[in-house]
Amino acid sequence: MAKSRKKSTVRKAKPAASRKRQTRTKGRSIEIGRFVAGGIVILLLVAGIVTLGAYGLRAAASSSFFALREIKVRGTDRVATEDVKRAALSRTEKTGSVFDADLSAMREAIEKLPFVRSASLSLSLPNAVAVDIKERVPVAIVKMAGGDRLVDAEGVILAAARGSEPTMPFAMRGWDERKTEDAIKGNIARVKAYRKMIDEFKALGVAERVVEVDLTDTRQPSAVVTEGGRNISVVLAKDDFGKSLYSAIDAIAGKGDRVRSVNSGGVSPILEYLTY
Repeated sequence: MAKSRKKSTVRKAKPAASRKRQTRTKGRSIEIGRFVAGGIVILLLVAGIVTLGAYGLRAAASSSFFALREIKVRGTDRVATEDVKRAALSRTEKTGSVFDADLSAMREAIEKLPFVRSASLSLSLPNAVAVDIKERVPVAIVKMAGGDRLVDAEGVILAAARGSEPTMPFAMRGWDERKTEDAIKGNIARVKAYRKMIDEFKALGVAERVVEVDLTDTRQPSAVVTEGGRNISVVLAKDDFGKSLYSAIDAIAGKGDRVRSVNSGGVSPILEYLTY
């Protein structure tokens, strides 16, 4: 009986090119793994640094070195500096950090003060807040039910008129105290006419003769002037305040004890005399 032959298994060797590809793939995987690991380490380090930095900033900001100690005020003329400081500090803690100061709330409080048109606030490190004020400028004195008031060019009532105002030698009557849109527009027109009167009267050298003006009706303005120790009412030309007033004063010169009023709105002044 013949002996069976054992079958031998012969493994075929992989081509050299395939072995090289496998080596390169394995190498790349190792490199990518190292890169990812390195990136994670870097991210952890950055996160740690940021955390420590934030903690350090919070600690520094809360230190006494940055405690709010001063309100620096600039740009004030009529506004009292102490009023600005009080308004600002009413919305923050003076002993707190400047970084905790609510600049928006401080600005809101300051802009409620008379004569303050706007306020700009900024930090002035290490321990102050700087406030720059833009003021409202009074341009007219108006007679109201509660007394004389200063107003600006936009018709905003600023404060009570106290003492002399060289740029406003006389007051205005006729202010509309209602809060309607028509009243506001009318008052702005009155302020504009009032300022024109001052300029024209000063240019002709008669402003010091005026006691007050009446702009209840801007189409029929009038003024009260002094002559011979008496006050005399003068109706003015709406398009030429200065010339019409000058003509009226010239016409009543030396007649103050006899003249009641003057209508100077036409070509020449018309005098109304007192009757006894």
